[in-house]
Amino acid sequence: MCVVARIVRYARRFTIALDHLYLHIVPIPMPRSRRSSTAKAWASGLALATTVACSGNGPSSPAPTPTPNPAKWTLVWSDEFDGPAGARIDETKWNYELTDGCAQGNCGYGNNEKEYYTDSPNTISLNGQGQLMIVGRTAPPGLACYYGPCMYTSGKVTTRGKVLAQPGRVEARIRLPAGQGLWPAFWMLGQDFPAISWPACGELDIMENKGSEPSISSSAIHGPGYSGNTPFAHRQPVNVPLADYHVFAVEWDARAVRFFIDDVAHFSVTRDAIQQYGKSILDQPFFIILNLAIGGHFDGDPKSDAIFPATMLVDYVRVYKPEPN
Repeated sequence: MCVVARIVRYARRFTIALDHLYLHIVPIPMPRSRRSSTAKAWASGLALATTVACSGNGPSSPAPTPTPNPAKWTLVWSDEFDGPAGARIDETKWNYELTDGCAQGNCGYGNNEKEYYTDSPNTISLNGQGQLMIVGRTAPPGLACYYGPCMYTSGKVTTRGKVLAQPGRVEARIRLPAGQGLWPAFWMLGQDFPAISWPACGELDIMENKGSEPSISSSAIHGPGYSGNTPFAHRQPVNVPLADYHVFAVEWDARAVRFFIDDVAHFSVTRDAIQQYGKSILDQPFFIILNLAIGGHFDGDPKSDAIFPATMLVDYVRVYKPEPN
């Protein structure tokens, strides 16, 4: 395994441009889910020293050599999660997804998950310091799930029906909890879900983490002919554990997709590679999802409740379009 030390010059100029030709506000129905107090980093010229491993491990596709990002970006939408402690999410931007999946006809979300999503401030709310908190907890008595009395509660929000991110760049600054059985994720589904079912709708997993592996993030692509145990998946070790903040991002267009951690590309896939397995899902907008799943196939059910409460903190989510050449 080789390790490349990089000094990342953080000198971005953020321009809010609500370009409605690019950022679509869409009235689509609530679909079912898939199967399967730090300061904002606005300071121009902040130098960050980061160390990123060049290779992953496990059954995944090899990561290509990261290349410099030639694009310049204009911010078109964001949520900075500013507000008083205990406040609800901005429901002009986000929806709560609720229950154990059965209400959507997808009990356990196709993954045998054990969480019951609620909109209680105990599980999902602003923390008053500029972050969104998603908190996994042991469930209170009297809450019923598909497998019997619920074991856990947690939170999940999506932008579907509110905002679609056009091909460009989507990023979030997130701090993750650790503990076997936790499954925090930052991901997207294609604009036509659920009218077009999974996996044909397309899925981009910007960040997923097994709570038992606090220093490995994974990214993946799911679509027709490459879903579930997709060949397009990559596990990326990080030098600084995920319990500290990292910026997770994806950039995509019709030709290719690239995944980043702290502005360093760690995984790329081209349309040509995808089409060896099935139709490409890249040439479309996606809606954004943040959640903390618990239990199920990904990292198993928690072997101890000592990991709770488990808190995922989201500092911001931002959507960009490429500037014209």
